[in-house]
Amino acid sequence: MTAATDVGKVVRVAGPVVVAEGLPRARVYNVVRVGRRGLVGEVIRLKEGETVIQVYEETAGLQVGSSVVDTNRPLSVELGPGLIGGVFDGIQRPLPIMARDSTGRVAEPFVRRGIELPGLDRDRGWPVRHQVEVGNEVGPGDTLATIQETAAIEHRILVPSHLHGTVTGLGGSEVTIQDPVAMIDGEPVTALSLWPVRRRRPVLKRLDPVAPLITGQRVCDTLFPVARGGSTTLPGGFGTGKTVLEQTIARYADADVIVFIGCGERGNELAEVLEEFPELVDPRSGASLMERTVIIANTSNMPVAAREASIYTGITIAEYYRDQGYHVAVLADSTSRWGEALREVSSRLEELPGEEGFPAYLPSRLAEFYERAGSVVALGGEQREGSVTIVGAVSPPGGDFSEPVTQYSLRLAGTFWALDPDLARRRHYPAVHWSRSYSLYETDEWFDRHIAEGWSGQRNWALELLGRAEELAGIVQLLGVDVLAPEERVTFLVAQMLREDFLQQSAYDEIDAFCPLPKQFQMLRVIKAYHDAAMRRVGEGVILDVVTGASVVADIGRMRMWPIEEAEVKAKDLLDRIELEMAS
Repeated sequence: MTAATDVGKVVRVAGPVVVAEGLPRARVYNVVRVGRRGLVGEVIRLKEGETVIQVYEETAGLQVGSSVVDTNRPLSVELGPGLIGGVFDGIQRPLPIMARDSTGRVAEPFVRRGIELPGLDRDRGWPVRHQVEVGNEVGPGDTLATIQETAAIEHRILVPSHLHGTVTGLGGSEVTIQDPVAMIDGEPVTALSLWPVRRRRPVLKRLDPVAPLITGQRVCDTLFPVARGGSTTLPGGFGTGKTVLEQTIARYADADVIVFIGCGERGNELAEVLEEFPELVDPRSGASLMERTVIIANTSNMPVAAREASIYTGITIAEYYRDQGYHVAVLADSTSRWGEALREVSSRLEELPGEEGFPAYLPSRLAEFYERAGSVVALGGEQREGSVTIVGAVSPPGGDFSEPVTQYSLRLAGTFWALDPDLARRRHYPAVHWSRSYSLYETDEWFDRHIAEGWSGQRNWALELLGRAEELAGIVQLLGVDVLAPEERVTFLVAQMLREDFLQQSAYDEIDAFCPLPKQFQMLRVIKAYHDAAMRRVGEGVILDVVTGASVVADIGRMRMWPIEEAEVKAKDLLDRIELEMAS
């Protein structure tokens, strides 16, 4: 911490908002320490000699006249080896260490106020493999050395964005994060760096998001894909399966690093995440999923101001690994609680409220967050490509998608996965509704080129069929299925097959939890082939019950249990049987 420049005093306290005087050189977003306990706060407004501070800790007992110390630096996170596998609060204090006393035992269940701990371990030694030699010319973003942070992640120590010069020295073969890894024109470069959380990290070039983030969830990948480097919003009421879907995406998504941000969630839900993530097996390596995961934990009983910081802390860590050439998935659960924190702080500041009491700047704050997603070419001469993909869960009160946070998120995110409570009540998971969800990313060409020609045609067919079935459902509810024409009944029944045999997927089944893209294509191909054959035979006058009673219908319902390596062979066999049975 830099030396304090000023010491002021508290003149007013309103919940997490504190007003101080006597800080003439304070700047917006500076970190301050408030009161005898040294509570952590951040300057959010300067007004007529007064400094308005939002405190990230409980302010109960804080008195007028208490001291306020300006640290003369913005809220920043520590970046370096040791982040992976860590569990931090909203301002990057390590929760496992905070919970223990000097003897190593769990001291108390709540965070002690004013506690100040470094985010990363200063004493741990890391074996280093240098990638440069003395005399090499290096510039911003070039790799100086690598550290095997976990079995899954090789940590790259990069030249800071402000440095350019000649390597004049190298560190030892094992260093702590504060030891010099290399010297550039006599200036030491360590594995530890600080970065202000509200400032984007620089990149060489931003790329168009065209490749999808593969999740292994059929409804997401086939119907509503999110691009790698894009963003998606995931709104749903209580019990619609947001947390389970996010955990499934964290486990199976085609991402190198996972940053999970628990922003204002209930303590029992976040405790479940903290218990289950170390137990989840990473299908890539067979080790614990925590070996490529960072968790930012901020529960609903923690101070509301820290919720806002948790979002920025998580996205800054994600950008740090993106710059190393990794593809990062940020799972924020939930942005609704973040919006509620903004609303509470805004009310304490006596700002003019907007819609439903949220501050007028809610859309711009959400935009600042979602715009930090992207696929980029990182700084450096190696042309490393990395990405940050944001999956933002929203918890609208009462499942009302017309509330402001959901609506503003819809305008910003490129993909919308609408979780439906009716589907959840029918135990249809993932409860992503096919008629309310959408994707704006143009990924069809990628699927046609890399997976199978005809992917986009099948996807469009499935969406059209489901839409037509929604129209027929209203007629069936009023008059019954018997009033439909035979071709319409085929459409209605095949749409049911799509919903139950393709879109429905078990997150707890060893085989069905993850469905690779080739298997998704073959499954949809079989259902379309059955639909085409059934429509053809019904059009030729064959009785509908004969068509729908074919033995292949039951086998189509068992496609989800196909072993991945046998999917293509079994699909070909089923396609042959469909042609044979429909022809007979």
